[in-house]
Amino acid sequence: MSDSQTVSTAVAKLYDTYPFPPEPLLDEPPPGYNWRWNWLAAYNFCTRQKPQKQDIRILDAGCGTGVGTEYLVHLNPHASVVGIDLSAGALEVAKERCQRSGANRVEFHHLSLYDVAQLPGEFDLINCVGVLHHLGDPIRGIQALSKKLAPGGLMHIFVYGELGRWEIQLMQKAIALIQGEKQGDYRDGVQVGRQIFASLPEKNRIVKKEKERWSLENQRDECFADMYVHPQEIDYNIDTLFELIDASGLEFIGFSNPGFWQLERLLGKAPELMVRAGELSDHQRYRLIELLDPEVAHYEFFLGRLPITKADWSSDEALMTAIAERNPCIDGFPSQCVFNYDYQIIHLSAAELQFLQACEGKKTVAEILRENVQLELKQVRSLLNQQLMMLTPS
Repeated sequence: MSDSQTVSTAVAKLYDTYPFPPEPLLDEPPPGYNWRWNWLAAYNFCTRQKPQKQDIRILDAGCGTGVGTEYLVHLNPHASVVGIDLSAGALEVAKERCQRSGANRVEFHHLSLYDVAQLPGEFDLINCVGVLHHLGDPIRGIQALSKKLAPGGLMHIFVYGELGRWEIQLMQKAIALIQGEKQGDYRDGVQVGRQIFASLPEKNRIVKKEKERWSLENQRDECFADMYVHPQEIDYNIDTLFELIDASGLEFIGFSNPGFWQLERLLGKAPELMVRAGELSDHQRYRLIELLDPEVAHYEFFLGRLPITKADWSSDEALMTAIAERNPCIDGFPSQCVFNYDYQIIHLSAAELQFLQACEGKKTVAEILRENVQLELKQVRSLLNQQLMMLTPS
């Protein structure tokens, strides 16, 4: 497909047929958290400090059935949230989802990303997950969104990666070939795809990858259709990804899954190669990582509109005089064994736990340490680097 309107119509038809994501509706707030949807945690990740304001405007661009929208409302109690989508069917589910869980600070609009300029005002946080790669013109889409981002605002984006979705691409093309003139009949596409999987040999590469990574979620027809019979998909590599990012006119802040983008995990046993790789640009290093670990099936990252101030806590004086507060995305606290913002297990010492218990956004680091907390500044910085705490400059 090439015409943007034709693509939009086809995509809307898919999600009217199979509203996505198909997560169940709850009569209470959703469980847990995604820190990327928590303004405090996301801002701290991007700038190493707590934001100055919490009464912000959030846009969920391409909200689908409102799974992310619901979290955005519940995780940001002082924010107002707007959700847009081009599928009327998905929006009806989103409205019911948020109404049932008490996410009442949200308004929905039946609107394409291309037409986001119709919304009044600017947004401090824009969430665009799993959407741009389904547009006929992603550059036009990201440029439309960037114009709605307020100065100092953040945009979180998730798009597909071509290397980790190679088998998916093959199955998409196979289903389309068999469907022939019935392409666009998404229920027929799901039926054809399931018959193919049932017929292929167990050791077939496409079957093996499906069982290894996708089969659990793809038991639901909505997920199977979104993956295998979607009418429009653009998969990226690092080179084409940064063409998209550069077109936005925004600053690339960083990937929101930074652990994947550490070259040490791949070449750490070859120090000579690490030294040589140190001469590469960031862009080249990212490309090297995905070439060496082609399992990458998506990219998730933050962009920002200047001015964005990033805090520097290398000065002991700045650290000691900063007001300390726990990261809101910690599970299992208070305990010496907790899940951090990214649901990784963290083991705390007794002194670290005592320090974090005092981080309530009221005292400076120096004041907490004077309360007989036996913690050195290097340990405080470790808690900061692990994003277990946030700081506000005094």
